[in-house]
Amino acid sequence: MGLAPQLFFGKVMHGRIFPRRNHFSYGIYYLALPLSKIKQLPIAHNRFAALSFYDRDHGHCDGSHLEAWAQDILADYGLAEAVGDITLICMPRVFGYVFNPVSFWLCHGSNGTLRAVLCEVHNTFGERHTYLCAHRNHRPICAGDVFQSDKVFHVSPLLKREGHYEFHFDINQEQFTVRIIFFNQQGKKQLVTTLAGSLEPMTTGTLRKAFWAYPLVTFKAITLIHWQALKLLAKGIKFISKPAQKKDKVSATDNLTKM
Repeated sequence: MGLAPQLFFGKVMHGRIFPRRNHFSYGIYYLALPLSKIKQLPIAHNRFAALSFYDRDHGHCDGSHLEAWAQDILADYGLAEAVGDITLICMPRVFGYVFNPVSFWLCHGSNGTLRAVLCEVHNTFGERHTYLCAHRNHRPICAGDVFQSDKVFHVSPLLKREGHYEFHFDINQEQFTVRIIFFNQQGKKQLVTTLAGSLEPMTTGTLRKAFWAYPLVTFKAITLIHWQALKLLAKGIKFISKPAQKKDKVSATDNLTKM
């Protein structure tokens, strides 16, 4: 991906396989923001507008330096020297409102290859957790690579905090595809989530196009989350009370350890 702000236009798909099948997909758009250019965005930055981006929606969620937050995590796992530019893929605020189920921090090496991905997950209870995906030898992430991590964060009240995820990434200059597969404690595939689409330069024109193509997209996202939950409850899926969040808010794929 280049070092200019872009817009991602695509579709998100969720497919629950058992104990009750449930599938949905919808069109969406995301911002693709190179953090080194964060002060030069064509979208409103840290101020109210129809579409805007706020630093405090990510990282420490206190408005502090986003790139430093990501670099600190990379340094903890010995990846700081392998990574240069970082691009944040996230939803915008729409009339001041945003909910990011998952944002992706794409961490590139000096030659532009993808070396690490931070998957920053938020739940509807106001909590967050970040999964770090990278190879121990710092080699580039390629299509076909699979990263596995234990599920340590409570996301849905309809899935237990157990089992593990598989993360798959296929990302280049023109396209962006992420697939996250959840396996239960018995190793059985239970849920598949895919985000896939293409990238365009971010301009006043493409921001206007996104706004009108998917009006109130962030309100739509949170509404659909609750609507699908109601459908699953109606199908007899058991409600699971939220456990206390684990102390460590960052975890890594199983081939990485802290320095």
